[in-house]
Amino acid sequence: MAETAQILFLLVGRGGSKGLPGKNLREIGGLSLIGYKAKSALQSRYCSRLIVSSDSAEIRNEAVRHGAEMLFERPAELATDTASSNDVVLHAMDWIEAHEGRRYDAIMLLEPSSPFARPEHFDEAIELFLVRKASLVVGMRETEVSSIFVGTLGADGSIGGIVDRMLKTPAQRRQDQPIEVTMNGALYLVGWDAMRKHRKIYADPAASYGIMMDRMHSIEIESAADLAYASYVIEHGMLDASPWLTSP
Repeated sequence: MAETAQILFLLVGRGGSKGLPGKNLREIGGLSLIGYKAKSALQSRYCSRLIVSSDSAEIRNEAVRHGAEMLFERPAELATDTASSNDVVLHAMDWIEAHEGRRYDAIMLLEPSSPFARPEHFDEAIELFLVRKASLVVGMRETEVSSIFVGTLGADGSIGGIVDRMLKTPAQRRQDQPIEVTMNGALYLVGWDAMRKHRKIYADPAASYGIMMDRMHSIEIESAADLAYASYVIEHGMLDASPWLTSP
């Protein structure tokens, strides 16, 4: 079943980034963030096709250079700070259906800001998607702290809500808390039919799943400090960089 699944990989990236200008074209070890995601995608066993959606000609050209197809320019209204990933995915789906008259089983949304997803992560997500007949599979990582230690800071500096929650928890040591997870931004695999039905990525709790990824592969780049850390990780061999040194 998995071998016949048709999965459209969608590499996305806006030209503007306030936190780190030109972020998607920044390089780590001589390869752009766009390049990292494209190379991994094309090495997935289930990548039927890789396309790029961007308002930036530079980003589109960089994606094409690494093997992606450029089918369209992303409309300006989908390149603002307020444009959602839902809208970007639906635009790509609309274009494929209108211009090619076809559909895929699922669409894999890839954001360059989480560059270190490996081909195996994509394969694992797709296999889970198929086995569970899921609507959504996303990349996950362990949280730094348990949610019982997280809350809001009052205008007067109060942390009463957090302390109250801690007092209701029998074991208050951090190491005694169960592992909790959160999305890491590395991949979002959503069923084509599910996206058509709900018009949003997060829609059906009963059919939503995640794959665990370790902290290094879950690095997200939003600032210059994040980029420096990611560069350190690659330059010091803290991650196996073989997928990104290989030409698909």
